[in-house]
This record gives sequence, C-alpha cells and structure tokens, in this order.
Amino acid sequence: MKTKLSPDGIVRRRRLFRSLLIALAVGIAYGVYVKLTALPIPCLFHLITGLYCPGCGVTRMCLSLMTLDFAGAARNNLLVLCFLPFMAVIGIRRAILYVRTGEQPQATRTETVLFIIAFVLATVYTVLRNLPDFWFFAPIPYSRPY
Repeated sequence: MKTKLSPDGIVRRRRLFRSLLIALAVGIAYGVYVKLTALPIPCLFHLITGLYCPGCGVTRMCLSLMTLDFAGAARNNLLVLCFLPFMAVIGIRRAILYVRTGEQPQATRTETVLFIIAFVLATVYTVLRNLPDFWFFAPIPYSRPY
C-alpha cells in the first residue's frame, strides 16, 4: 500500500535525494582521484602513532568495492565491511522516517545495542590489527597505479 506524501514530505525527499547524489558524486570523484594518483587523505592517527585505527583502510575498501573485489575489501577493513549492511538498514529506516515526519527519530533500543556492540568490536579490532600475530587485519599498503 502506497502512502501519499505531504508537500513537505516531497520537498524532504527531494532534498535527501539531492544530498545522496552529491555525496555519491564526491565519493566517486575521490575514488577516481585516489585510483589515478595513489594519494589518499592520510589517517592522522596512523601518521602520529604509527598504529592503525578502526577506519584505516576504508578508502582502499571502498575502491575494492567499486570493482566488486570483495576479498580485497575484506582484506583492507573487514570491520567496516561487516558493518555496512547494518548501517545501510539503519540509514534507510531513518531516511524514510525523516521524509515522512521531518524529524530525526530517537535511536531504538536495537540501534543502541548495535552501537554498543559496534564500539566494543571496533575497540577489539583496533587492538588486534596492531598486534604482529594479527597482521591480516592490517590494511594493504598503497601502491602507485603505474
């Protein structure tokens, strides 16, 4: 059953769609730039400490996903790759509620529990990926494309 949107809901849907298109275009442009130059935005945490943060390797993970290289994506940042479906479901749910009501909904109990689990897993993942025995959690170093 299809529900009719109010005129405000239509405006919110257009605004959301436009924002998503801009974010997608910027992401693709950044991906092409990094692919051509191998000059990504560096991780400040890694530059300062020499350790990998939970987000290290996300650019390489996204580049791998752009070419449907799921093994490469998992090798660069397994944690974020595993979180993507959950983040997508939560994001879609919140987007639908925003378009319908114009308000950002409070986090549900399930979302709160997922956030706590994600925080604990990110902490454990960060520690493990910096230990020599768990080298396979460290991202693949950048290489020049030519």
